[in-house]
Amino acid sequence: MAQWSMRSWVDREKITAFMSEVGRSATGPGRVYLVGGSSVLLLGIRSQTIDIDLKLDPEPEGIFEAIAALKESLSVNVELASPDLFLPPLPGWQERSEFISHFGQVDFYHYDFLSQALAKILRGHEKDIADARQLLQMGKVDPTSLSSSFEQIKPALVRYPHINASDFEGRLTKFLRGFR
Repeated sequence: MAQWSMRSWVDREKITAFMSEVGRSATGPGRVYLVGGSSVLLLGIRSQTIDIDLKLDPEPEGIFEAIAALKESLSVNVELASPDLFLPPLPGWQERSEFISHFGQVDFYHYDFLSQALAKILRGHEKDIADARQLLQMGKVDPTSLSSSFEQIKPALVRYPHINASDFEGRLTKFLRGFR
């Protein structure tokens, strides 16, 4: 079983230091997509988060060595976690991912906001719903795109047995009521 230790909270300064050091340490080019709390923190929606969630695609060479060192030096938890692990991937997610910055040979992006919002709505925690509302209010997603994105992935939800498609659709409908 993996050992997960509680480290200190992650703030904007730690994420920026993490990105800078990953870029400096990586020995090859690649992309890092920030997800969840890390992404909304950089947007100013939250002031802190518990860990740095990310997806690597393509994986920068040497990044895992950098992450191992940074977990200790910055006292942060790092998780490989992205919406496409919990939901069918939305077509075009890479093209919709918003560029953050370039450090060394590594480009950093916010993982597609449509995918993030749908994953947060599915999860349904109060903080996730608040984050998804903020993404709508900031114009990072819109109600029509959320609905059409759900319809795109709905047939593939059968491949995700942990998801009750009708419950998910109900959560989305309830969420969108205040925005139409």
